[in-house]
Amino acid sequence: MSDDVIPKEIAHALEILELTLPITSEDLERAKRVQLYNWNPARYSNLTNNPKKYMQAYKKAEEMTKVVEAAYALLIAVLVPDDENAI
Repeated sequence: MSDDVIPKEIAHALEILELTLPITSEDLERAKRVQLYNWNPARYSNLTNNPKKYMQAYKKAEEMTKVVEAAYALLIAVLVPDDENAI
């Protein structure tokens, strides 16, 4: 796939997971793990003593976790069909 024919949804998912084509299923899994670690809501527990700021960061992290999971699901379904190893 060249960059000018990648659908916007797939390009956005690649951007979320910080990947570029070509990718393998291992690359995709590794990127998912890294992003889920970075956006784990528990990482924000000691960020601040201000409960309002903590909850804002926690909610943002929860939202981003869902976005990462959705991006991974899209890419795994579209770019790695039938257990192909390389895209």
